[in-house]
Amino acid sequence: MKAYQALTERFQRLSRLDHLAAIAGWDMQTMMPSGGSDARGEALAELSVMHHEILVQDSTAELIAQAQQESLESDMQANLNEMIRHYTDAALLPTELVEAKALAGSRCEQAWRQQRIENDWQGFQKNLIPVVALSRQEAQLRAQAQGSTPYDALLNLYEPGMTSERLDTLFGELISWLPGLLQQVVAKQPSLTSLPTQRIYPISQQKALAESVMQLLDFNFDHGRLDISAHPFCGGVPTDVRITTRYDTSEFLSALMGVIHETGHARYEQNLPKQWPGQPIALARSTAIHESQSLFLEMQLGRSQSFLRHLHPLICQHLTAATDLSLDELVKQVQHVSPGFIRVDADEVSYPAHVILRYEIERSLINGEVEVSDIPELWDEKMQRYLGISTAGNYRDGCMQDIHWTDGSFGYFPTYTLGAMYAAQLFNSLQQQLPSIEEAITLGELKPIFAWLNQNIWRQGSRYSIDALMQQATGETLNPTWFKQHLERRYLGI
Repeated sequence: MKAYQALTERFQRLSRLDHLAAIAGWDMQTMMPSGGSDARGEALAELSVMHHEILVQDSTAELIAQAQQESLESDMQANLNEMIRHYTDAALLPTELVEAKALAGSRCEQAWRQQRIENDWQGFQKNLIPVVALSRQEAQLRAQAQGSTPYDALLNLYEPGMTSERLDTLFGELISWLPGLLQQVVAKQPSLTSLPTQRIYPISQQKALAESVMQLLDFNFDHGRLDISAHPFCGGVPTDVRITTRYDTSEFLSALMGVIHETGHARYEQNLPKQWPGQPIALARSTAIHESQSLFLEMQLGRSQSFLRHLHPLICQHLTAATDLSLDELVKQVQHVSPGFIRVDADEVSYPAHVILRYEIERSLINGEVEVSDIPELWDEKMQRYLGISTAGNYRDGCMQDIHWTDGSFGYFPTYTLGAMYAAQLFNSLQQQLPSIEEAITLGELKPIFAWLNQNIWRQGSRYSIDALMQQATGETLNPTWFKQHLERRYLGI
């Protein structure tokens, strides 16, 4: 197993570069002064180049060929399969393209922070055009090698094996019933009492509440922390997970639910298999599986009446301005459904519409069917069609609201709704296997949930394919029926 052992040492070295890049990237989005953006972007691009050059050197292909002839145990073979996938993905790209895309993405992302505040589409467009051009170059190279469409080649990086043809079927079925369900829910839901607008929820109190809830969700603060950023995210590495949120002193639920969401990502990262340090098999299986963990905690668990019953006293304890908030009103607020502009603040019924419109735009963009200049009009058209609201001229709350396209993360958006489908399927299986789980949630006894997730998802890493992972956890591959059933039960009582 000399060749395999040499590969494990090489991938461990690559993981250390990834560690540095992850922490430097977190700092760029949270702590770094704006004047450091150019130098930091160049440093991160240099790390990307180093990572790429180490991975694609000729000796890697030689070692892979030799390791394929060695007798390996099943876990080693699974790790080798992931090594091959990572090497193949990287070897398709020239180093110059890797560097150029990293630099363009850094410039676009840093400028976006202020341009979004100023609603400056023209300025943002100038920076996004080169990012899209470089992403198209990458997509073409990958598509030619894989015999796929350009967009599918990028989608495969986030969700191995997924295609736009399959997504069109899944999302086509979803959008066939979602607008009708949305109308039913809005008409049926109880009236909402607006929380007093004059009240102030200090950031210090919101952070204390967030950390208290993170403790409830078993976040390990010895291996992670909570900070503030312009766009909530989970980053870092499994031994040092960094999650962020953004606070609004006029209301507290968006930050709180954002923290619960990112804690779902963090729990997955903190519990990935530790017996294979620095190896691809110890990484998360896919982006959609990652999203399933955040949406499991935020939507399936966090917005359930059982969990809110336990969360309510924590809110009253930490937030001075919320001491008179009743449990009934908290449930109404958290489960309120109303189409809005902002994806990250959307309720779980309207959320898929936000994802589908982004998917449709980025697919056409990467396949060369539309240009960057077409985005605002397409965005407004689809927002009106799917959610009944217009973003004409409102770029800040429209096509400039997300960070993903700034660094060329095309192919990422579909995984949010795939993750919601996986989360519903996983929670349904959990309920079947642990019938008393609702009572346990009400009492704040969440360890059985985490033990189940650890057994079925977290500690499996990338040992199995997505379909095999779901088959073992739930008895079937992805079945979107459970997502529809979940929404109907929670919001229509069906």
